[in-house]
Amino acid sequence: MIQKKRYKLTLSYDGTHYSGWQVQSNGISIQSLVQKSLETALRHPIDLTGSGRTDAGVHARGQTAHFDTSASFPLPRLLLSLNALLPPDIRVLRIDEVSPTFHARYTATGKTYHYHLHLDRIADPFTLPYCFHVYDRLTLEDLRRATPLFLGTRDFTSFANEAHRGSASHDPIRTLRRFDVVEQPGGLRLELEADGFLYKMVRNLVGTLLEVARGKIAPADVEAIFAARDRRRAGPAVPPHALFLMQVNY
Repeated sequence: MIQKKRYKLTLSYDGTHYSGWQVQSNGISIQSLVQKSLETALRHPIDLTGSGRTDAGVHARGQTAHFDTSASFPLPRLLLSLNALLPPDIRVLRIDEVSPTFHARYTATGKTYHYHLHLDRIADPFTLPYCFHVYDRLTLEDLRRATPLFLGTRDFTSFANEAHRGSASHDPIRTLRRFDVVEQPGGLRLELEADGFLYKMVRNLVGTLLEVARGKIAPADVEAIFAARDRRRAGPAVPPHALFLMQVNY
């Protein structure tokens, strides 16, 4: 009997036209397309496991997933085959053989997301599909003063949608290690790094940060929002189209 081996995929995709990473009954997902391509190339059923779900409209430059197979193949050839089978807005960047104990989700030690804000009054038609155009007069200083309020090991229930379900319901504690504000042409890039993120946590954190920068939420009220453990107390979620999963750490 040929022993199965485990392989790690590193993927990049434009999530605009998809229902998200995870297989859905009501839309086309990235996971389903990658899994189907693997099954076509390897000629047997594949169970593809991702590091976590990205929502509809969210993009990735460094999503990861794993699968097991007993098939024998040259990795460069499989890489070419998968990218030939996939639509052009989904690319497999790398395929690596990994330990049988590797798990794309459970052995991850952290993730990094970027959120792009366009602050110029006139939108850039070339970046607009991937930036949130903010019409308010926000400043770099306002945002930088507010980001430390969210850092540390905290209960992030107030920043999680569906906090009664999934991981948020039994372990809402996360460590937000970094929340940086970086200038870029036309606006800003928010970089968030944590040991993990709850459902829609990044979008809710960014939305709340913007409310603080606008003066609609006082900086002193952020602690009360954390303590309330109530999603209704935090700011509105920002749109998904400006969010990128950049890296999954192991």
